[in-house]
Amino acid sequence: MIENHSLESITSQIRRDILRMVHKVNSGHPGGSLGCTEFFVALYFEIMKHDCAFSMNGKNEDLFFLSNGHISPVFYSTLARCGYFPVKELNTFRLINSRLQGHPTTHEGLPGIRVASGSLGQGLSVAIGAALSKKLNNDPNTVYVLMGDGELQEGQNWEALMYAAGNDVDNLIATIDLNGKQIDGSTEDVLSLGDVSDKFEAFGWDVLELKEGNSLVRIIEILNVAKSKLGNKKPVAILMKTEMGNGVSFMMHTHAWHGKAPNDEQLAIALSENKETLGDY
Repeated sequence: MIENHSLESITSQIRRDILRMVHKVNSGHPGGSLGCTEFFVALYFEIMKHDCAFSMNGKNEDLFFLSNGHISPVFYSTLARCGYFPVKELNTFRLINSRLQGHPTTHEGLPGIRVASGSLGQGLSVAIGAALSKKLNNDPNTVYVLMGDGELQEGQNWEALMYAAGNDVDNLIATIDLNGKQIDGSTEDVLSLGDVSDKFEAFGWDVLELKEGNSLVRIIEILNVAKSKLGNKKPVAILMKTEMGNGVSFMMHTHAWHGKAPNDEQLAIALSENKETLGDY
């Protein structure tokens, strides 16, 4: 915990970071970032065993991979607020020669980033590889991956799902952000995913469903349940229903803010709805 601040206060500050980052460069993806803020806070500040000193191999610690890399603002803010790199570096988001590009990359050596992501559909495959590596090295820690529901329209995911279950990758927890929205509209209208729970179960996964994906308490509870199911020859999936743009009144209940930055007036409204708690950068 940062200086005894509550998880709620950290969540509020990370929302402010997200909004200010995308506003400054008039570019980025605030919707999904805001919708997954509670998940990142729960994972990094409560659940995951990790070291901000950062070793690329991640030996003897839990690993996290972000598959839907366009929600990099929430990832960068979380890492900075955890101490992986200076918070003031958030001010360089999406600038030329910055380590904080629109999609996470590894060539600039940003602590906390182990794989370039944003080419949707690949994160699960990477996480499976990391999980198998831990098994081969007798490392008992857990691999986590976050995926978007829209990227389940990519076929590579289904090969990966089949592979993980077929090879007893039971040290892996995959969370799918089911906000029902993508850049062109609802997932139902763009390409219906059908019954995601039934599909994951049919592919041999242990499936948990979370209807309150913007509740810190519920996220922590279900992540702990997921951890309790590891080691039983099945990978675990959490189907997490969130609200895109959560925490900002005018960004919720629409896909319009998937990849659009707020203007000055909108930023002021959004920041007024999220109290500064840790200090803006």
